Amino acid sequence: MATNSTAHNSDRMTSLYEITEAIHSSLDMRKSLYKVLDLLSEHLGMGRGSITLLNPETSEIHVEVAHGISSIEKTRGRYKLGEGVTGRVIESGRPMAIPHINEEPLFLDRMGARSRMDKSKISFICVPIKEGGRVVGALSVDRASESASCLDEDVQFLTVISSLIAQKVSLLDKINRERDKLREENIRLRRELDKKYSFTNIIGNSRKMQEVFYLITQVAKSNANVLLLGESGTGKELVANAIHYNSLRADKPLVKVNCAALPSNLVEAELFGYEKGAFTGAVNQKAGKFELANGGTIFLDEIGALALESQTKLLRVLQERELERLGGTRSIKVNIRLIAATNQDLAGAVENGTFREDLFYRLNVYPIYLPPLREREADVLLLADYFLEKYASEYGKDIKRISTPAIEALTQYHWPGNVRELENCMERAVLLCDDHVIHSYHLPPTLQTAKETGTQQIQSLKDAVERFETELLIDALKSSRGNMRKAAKALHTTERIFGYKVRKYGINPRQYR
Repeated sequence: MATNSTAHNSDRMTSLYEITEAIHSSLDMRKSLYKVLDLLSEHLGMGRGSITLLNPETSEIHVEVAHGISSIEKTRGRYKLGEGVTGRVIESGRPMAIPHINEEPLFLDRMGARSRMDKSKISFICVPIKEGGRVVGALSVDRASESASCLDEDVQFLTVISSLIAQKVSLLDKINRERDKLREENIRLRRELDKKYSFTNIIGNSRKMQEVFYLITQVAKSNANVLLLGESGTGKELVANAIHYNSLRADKPLVKVNCAALPSNLVEAELFGYEKGAFTGAVNQKAGKFELANGGTIFLDEIGALALESQTKLLRVLQERELERLGGTRSIKVNIRLIAATNQDLAGAVENGTFREDLFYRLNVYPIYLPPLREREADVLLLADYFLEKYASEYGKDIKRISTPAIEALTQYHWPGNVRELENCMERAVLLCDDHVIHSYHLPPTLQTAKETGTQQIQSLKDAVERFETELLIDALKSSRGNMRKAAKALHTTERIFGYKVRKYGINPRQYR
């Protein structure tokens, strides 16, 4: 007797091991659950079995997988909470073991799988599948009628199996939630990228910028190489972003490389990659920027800084669409679109022999010249307002506008640093401003005093005081819509003194009404 009990326990342990392995062998839950039922049939002598799951939104219970039950019968297996044995088990969270199903009124046999059988010879066991304290479904099996003690053992064994299934359901539920979350986050980020790098985010209404917009829209959907020309700070990287994210390669990588920032002895290793042992310190194989950009776009900024040897290898990649890693012998195919940028005169560099002529013509398929800010006078205030709004929001400041004298200083300056310098200037002004208005004294000194910039220069203390007073008077008139009494009150002075200053500086209050 003891021998039979030992053998029985050994069989249970073997089946438990195989069932555990089956549950965790695949991320396909249905496949795992079918395998569990097959093993229960093999080791437990189960005639029929099913795993039902609860839909928490509709409170309906349906058969997810079944063994020994036809597809048509399976579709009939739908219950509500508390309905039938399965519904009662899921509602109560307690198992039920029925020695003879013909004697149990709760046993509905809704699927009709046992209609032609002697129900007095069939036992039915149903145990809940619990995830934490929540019942998510039930595991049910048919067996040949057994004694009460054997049924208790089966209930205990199936309860262990149901806990393993619950862990699997919980894990997959977590994975699915994370996957859905990642998918939603990916969609959100893609929308943000589309919005951030749309053509509308390149600020400019001037005629020259309209020409740039036209060129971008014409080339974006093609695979042509693009050469962006212009001074530093004119927005070449922003244009490169717009071209890529509005191209057919938008869902592929955009890899950016600043050629001027790469040490001369590492340029080829960075661009084309290297094999393990190619040089001292190359302890692992590394893919280069061109490989990382495969299928997408590579943006080479400051391309005029490349040495002639590196230019030769770059030309081969552009012509043959293949490369060899440093220290390697195998050719690697790459499908990339090149956007290059420079603030140098490449045509002049070709004449001087510092830039390869054949590479220049390969790059110069579709040149786009970005005008300096001094040639875009109509865009200065537009950009200034944009950066004002951006940094006021970022630093939590309630700044409404830019004063007239500050506007004059901005429009008269020649902006050698272009848009980048204007952005830095407005960020500084926002940080210094503790009012609702950006004044000229919030701007950098170069915009106020540098004679060589062509801006108005303060000649003396008297001039500085008059400039400051004029600005305060005009701001007060703007705020009061030309009402001199309210303007004087805002400046804590009398209407007589205010009127005297207005006449002194030739200000016309009516133009602010």
